[in-house]
This record gives sequence, C-alpha cells and structure tokens, in this order.
Amino acid sequence: MMDDEETHRPRSDTDPSIDPALPPPQPKQPEGEDSQNIHQLGTPEIPRMPSNIHCLNIIGQIEGHLILPSQNKTTKYEHVIPQLVAVQQSPETEGLLILLNTVGGDVEAGLAIAELIAGVTKPKVSVVLGGGHSIGIPIACAADRSFITESATMTVHPIRLSGLVLGVPQTYEYLEKMQDRVVKFVVSHSGISEQNYRRLMFRTGELARDIGTILVGSSAVEEGMIDAVGSMGEAISALREMIEQQRNYDDAQAGASEGVRDDAMDNLPSRGGLQK
Repeated sequence: MMDDEETHRPRSDTDPSIDPALPPPQPKQPEGEDSQNIHQLGTPEIPRMPSNIHCLNIIGQIEGHLILPSQNKTTKYEHVIPQLVAVQQSPETEGLLILLNTVGGDVEAGLAIAELIAGVTKPKVSVVLGGGHSIGIPIACAADRSFITESATMTVHPIRLSGLVLGVPQTYEYLEKMQDRVVKFVVSHSGISEQNYRRLMFRTGELARDIGTILVGSSAVEEGMIDAVGSMGEAISALREMIEQQRNYDDAQAGASEGVRDDAMDNLPSRGGLQK
C-alpha cells in the first residue's frame, strides 16, 4: 500500500519538463480582433461606420469555369453574383461602388458580372485604379458613371482562346461572335462608337506581343470609354449625388401615387348613391 507522501507526489517529479517554481501553464487564449487585424492588415483598428454604399472589388484575374492556380489573385463570379443580388434586394443599400484593378480573364464570366451590374437598378459608380484591362472594360462601363485615375491603364485587344484550337472556319466564326458580344456591350454602355472601339482593338505596332491599344488615364476619357478622370473622392461624391437624386425621384413618385389614390377615392360614389 502506497503512503500519502507517495500518493501526493508533486507533478514535477513525474514530468521533468515542468518547473515547480513556475506557475502552471494557462490555456491559450483565442486571438483578439486587434491581433487578427495586425496580422492580416497591419493595423490594430479598422475605421468603421454604417454605410448605405456597398463596395465591390474586381481584382486580379477574373476566374471562369476552371479554378486558377493558388498563387493567382482572382475574382470568382460565384462570389460576386450573390453580392449583386443582395445589393439589389437590400433596402439599406442605396448605391454600389465598383473598384477595378484587374488584368481581365474569362470572357463569359466577365460579361456575366457586367450584365448583372448593368441590371442593378440602384445608383452605381465604377473606378479603374491600377488597371481595367480586357474583359474588365465591360465591367467598368456597366456602371451609371465611370472614373479612371490618371495613372490607370486599360488595354483593348481582341479575345483569344487557350488550349486546343481547331483550324477550321467554325472556330473563327465562334471567335467573331464572342467578340461581337463584348463590343456591343461596351458600345451600348459607354460613349465610344463601334468603329472606334474596333480601331483600338485591331491597332498594330503598339503592343510588342499582341495587337491592340493601351489607354492611360485621360486617353480612355477622350475615346469616350470612361466618363471622367477621378479617384475615390470624386466617385463617392458622384455616387452620393446620384443617391440623393434617386431619393427625390422616389419621393416624387410616392407623392404622385398618393395624390392619384386620393383623387380616385374622392370620385367614388357614396354609399347612398350605390344603394339607389
């Protein structure tokens, strides 16, 4: 039978890694929000305020039906589409701000995003920051008002196919039809004509390994592809002005509907008249 001294032997005798002079180890506490912000964003606190504007980022490469390598920064359409649906349905969201810094990507995914942005009935403004190349152009043009910074660039070039390509007439017809989809969308949502857009698209001698045109800042505005040169301040100011106009329009429509309803009630026959 073991005596009491042996039964209550200190833990340090059985576990040499624990020093009895030190306090017992404490359970690891979960990282706080400040620690996570420092680790991920480099700052302990992020400015926060309630906002009626939703910010949508279009960055890196627009991913299509195939998953790109993990080292690529991508915009996934399955992430963007639910956001646009929520913007349209949310009564608290009154405007949409689209920030672009993209090299382009999948044509059908980019057009799907652009069509949804154009279909949002709330005020929307886009800003091309670093670049809005290739299929990023329709996304930038899909907003009600578009801006581009002085140093940002937009590359206009024909679409291309990757993978196996068959050298048959049907392949070139398919490329032409897909190209027409992009051209018609840009022309219908911006101030550039189809002739000028195709001229920029098929220009030779400017790109070393491709055909097309690079537009820098104000050049995109001069061609009619983008509305104005500006950055964050100009974009938010324009968006708030559009939101205020939308509010005034909605109030006027509500007042007109109320007036029509009152007039209709006044013109209804009285209960006594109905009985006669």
